[in-house]
Amino acid sequence: MKITLTGSLGHIGKPLTALLVEKGHTVTVISSNPEKQKDIVELGAAAAIGAIENVDFLTAAFSSADVVYTMIPPANYFNPAFDLRAHTTGITNNFVQAIQKSGVRRVVHLSSIGAHLEKGSGLILAHHEAELILGKLSDVAITFMRPVGFYYNLFGFIPQIKQAGVISANYGADENLVWVSPIDIAAAVADELEAPASHRKVRYVASDELTGHETASILGAAIGKPDLKWIMVSDAERQKFLEAVGLNKTIAVGLVEMFAAQHSGRLMEDYYRHQPALGKVKLTDFAKEFAILYKQ
Repeated sequence: MKITLTGSLGHIGKPLTALLVEKGHTVTVISSNPEKQKDIVELGAAAAIGAIENVDFLTAAFSSADVVYTMIPPANYFNPAFDLRAHTTGITNNFVQAIQKSGVRRVVHLSSIGAHLEKGSGLILAHHEAELILGKLSDVAITFMRPVGFYYNLFGFIPQIKQAGVISANYGADENLVWVSPIDIAAAVADELEAPASHRKVRYVASDELTGHETASILGAAIGKPDLKWIMVSDAERQKFLEAVGLNKTIAVGLVEMFAAQHSGRLMEDYYRHQPALGKVKLTDFAKEFAILYKQ
């Protein structure tokens, strides 16, 4: 099968590319970075170097594909002028135009847990809107992948652990948290790219389920702090902290609202209605990576 991937060789893109090539597919990887071309080719894929903001470039990259994988690339949340909604909807509309012009009839899109919510989900509302935009493609079969919290988001707590000796947030502690590895996401995406088309499908992806206290204990053991605690703080306290470290104020508000929705259970409600089997990569595996970065 001919498969075109957006996302370059990122956390998901690299293992996904390697897996699809190993399975014998003809893979094209889109990247905006010319320096990635060599790495893409070394994995056995073809490189399409260009900007996903360019609809003509996207259309050409999609044109020969049997199926495409789309995702919204990460952005600089510390940029005070950054507009997440405009970023997400702009790129999603570009995907829609390129899909229509290229004639692609099968898409797997990286969305997020909580994308079922129409309000009160903070930053995740951007994924809800992306699903709505893509959903207007009435003649295209689309799978929306909804991963849970990425393990690597835990890296963001490293400065706090070093300075305060705790993990603190407006969610976690006693409540159940669900984490996912990009490796398990890549495996699930590969499954969906190969699966028979269905008009609309949602698939959740998760690797491990632990409380905040259990999460802190595992990470603490890996970094030599076996008594590491996860403590709850108020929304206002978390908001103040995020702004103090330099986050775009709108992004900080969105993060606090997103995690407040997780704390209330609203963010996770649809996940638990369609709970998937857990992937292979556990938090104890990720903790080794966490320890390496922590000790640098």
